[in-house]
Amino acid sequence: MPSAAPLSASPTLRHLEQLIAQLLDGVILLDPSGTLLTANAAALAMHGVSELGELGATADDYARRFTMWDTEHRQLKHREYPLFRVLAGEPMPDLIVEVAPAGCDEARWVHQVRDVVMDVDGGEPDYLAVVLCDVSKRFDAEARFRAMFRANPAPALIVRQRDLRIANANPGFLSLTGFACEQLVERSLFGLGLLGGLPSRAEVRGMIDAGAVIPQTEAELLCADGARRLVIFAGQPIDVTDEDALLLTFADLQPRREAERSLAVSERNLEAVFDLAPVAMVITDEAHRVLRVNAAFRALSGAAVAPGVDTAMGDLGWWQSDAARATMEREVAEHGAVHAGEAEFVTRDGSELRCSVAAERIRAGAATRVIWVYQDVTERRRSEAELAAAIDEVLKDTRWLSRSILDKLATLRRPTAQLAPADLTARERQVLDLICDDLDDATIAERLAISRNTVRNHVARIYEKTGATRRSGAVVWGRERGMGTHRP
Repeated sequence: MPSAAPLSASPTLRHLEQLIAQLLDGVILLDPSGTLLTANAAALAMHGVSELGELGATADDYARRFTMWDTEHRQLKHREYPLFRVLAGEPMPDLIVEVAPAGCDEARWVHQVRDVVMDVDGGEPDYLAVVLCDVSKRFDAEARFRAMFRANPAPALIVRQRDLRIANANPGFLSLTGFACEQLVERSLFGLGLLGGLPSRAEVRGMIDAGAVIPQTEAELLCADGARRLVIFAGQPIDVTDEDALLLTFADLQPRREAERSLAVSERNLEAVFDLAPVAMVITDEAHRVLRVNAAFRALSGAAVAPGVDTAMGDLGWWQSDAARATMEREVAEHGAVHAGEAEFVTRDGSELRCSVAAERIRAGAATRVIWVYQDVTERRRSEAELAAAIDEVLKDTRWLSRSILDKLATLRRPTAQLAPADLTARERQVLDLICDDLDDATIAERLAISRNTVRNHVARIYEKTGATRRSGAVVWGRERGMGTHRP
């Protein structure tokens, strides 16, 4: 049987050209001397040319026509180009290079390159090839993701799924925890103990191992100083990196925790102040159901409210008049407060009291509360009544009293009456009344239809008769005697 004829160089090259022409990957074929023999259409397109001659005749010619960088955008020397490395016999398992026409400062394509060595007879290589894959779109997506990741103000980590080690941490995470990036990168997420206080550590780890979405979960995040911050985090698988990874994002809940602690302390302090206050107080909700009473109220009314029992304020048996209570509750609902109210009350032992009442609607967190304040004025009102009766008795026989004493007694008995001293004329009393209403000379002149000079003359005589040296002194003197509408 005749032996097969050895393959000549030309048919072998022609066969290779036919083969590589059908490939989607780019292929540049060269001989061991560095001469570019052929390149398929995909390889030409990845360099922005249409003919082999535009790539160059040799590897040196190629290097003069194109500039290359590594993934850190460090410009490569010619001996580091894939063509020269394959000529030197250096293996290239998926080398990534950025490529641009010579003279360009920005990369136009990103190639993933590997080498192929071919020989016909098993001896020295007959042909050398570099196989190119255009990964520009993938690297553009990764570059955009890296830029977004760095710029994102929300703290975030990228964790490799295969070994659960931290691949990257953004500035927001570093700022939140106080760690430096080198303290985190390549460290195990769980080995470092970053996430503490998880509701179920095994469940969270299982979701990470499975590449599943992690729903929002509260955790205690470790900080560089050893402290832990309350956070809520979530996880999302991502595919814009070289390998499967998980993006963890965090929201800081520590301010909320501190606010809750401060609120709890404030509430405890307020409760202590409320209980120890010497004035009787009751706290109700908007429907006027009693939530809390202080010791002073229990002592004043004798009423006891059991904790947790839904008691309406009207069921305390404290208000003597339901109508008075309803009126004040309506005023709180319409205006938010009651000021200087007064009503009759009945204690548990049947004693009748008269109390001044004030109420204010307040916010307590998300709820609305009403605080009621009661002050016993029974004795004061009794004393006032007794004094009024004594004055009335004295006024029955005024023959032995001077006129000035009678004026003072009458003013004390009826403080709202406008009783002027006897030594002021009617016009002077009119002028002083208006002065006590804070009107200036021009307004008084217009009100009384007299000139400003006449007003000044009246004012001068008022100063002389009252002993006042300035307008404010005359106002005090007049208001003490019930003059003007702004009485004390």
